[in-house]
Amino acid sequence: RELLPPWLVIVAGLTGIVLLCVSTKDVPITPLRIEYGIVLDAGPSRTILFIYQWTTTTAKTTGVIREYNSCLVQGPGVSSYLDSPQKVGKSLEPCLNWAQKEIPAEQHSQTPLYLGATASMRQLNLTHPTLSDGLLAALTVALKSSPFDFRGAQILPSPDEEAFKWVAVNYVLENFVKYNWHGQLVPSGKGMAGVLSMGGTSAQLTSRVEEGNQAPRERLRLQLYGQTHNVYTHRCPCHGTDQLRSRLLSMLIQ
Repeated sequence: RELLPPWLVIVAGLTGIVLLCVSTKDVPITPLRIEYGIVLDAGPSRTILFIYQWTTTTAKTTGVIREYNSCLVQGPGVSSYLDSPQKVGKSLEPCLNWAQKEIPAEQHSQTPLYLGATASMRQLNLTHPTLSDGLLAALTVALKSSPFDFRGAQILPSPDEEAFKWVAVNYVLENFVKYNWHGQLVPSGKGMAGVLSMGGTSAQLTSRVEEGNQAPRERLRLQLYGQTHNVYTHRCPCHGTDQLRSRLLSMLIQ
């Protein structure tokens, strides 16, 4: 028993032959422009230069980025250059020269460059503000001399630093947005993860809090991927890795 009538098979065959004979041409597709950004993470023990990439693709006005590459700055953290602030800028030169090779030359002047200093510089700014200002000034001079679009060097407040960590963790876990089977960015539908950050002298627990009378006043309001997130950091002094190590040694000695 035939599944298809003969005339339908003949028509289909003739249609295929005609399609093969018709001349075609490729439709040019304009590639998305790739843009770059540089962030220098100046931590207590070391500084790392990160290069990020993104395109014009956004998800509800928020960009979609990825880490492209990184360079570990040789030497200690920036707060260790108290006696020789002129050397702190020199320490960044190898990684800045490396970044110039990683990023196309025609995009150097449009590539934003930031430096954020964290815990050790916050402590130094409390005890010796003049010295911390001198270090930031030396860093500014060195970064302004690069071909990139320098946007500033600053000491990050602790709540801001922890909020950035919270965003980074939830972004990597695809809790904000994700790609579907068609390659489109869609809301992930997941909940947000909390982040426990262990520092040397304290621990910080950062999580999202709901709107209401019980929400802490110190929360940060972030607008990401079409949603508003109230992020609060609870700090636990004397619960850092240094204290835990001291308690462990005390227990071993006893």
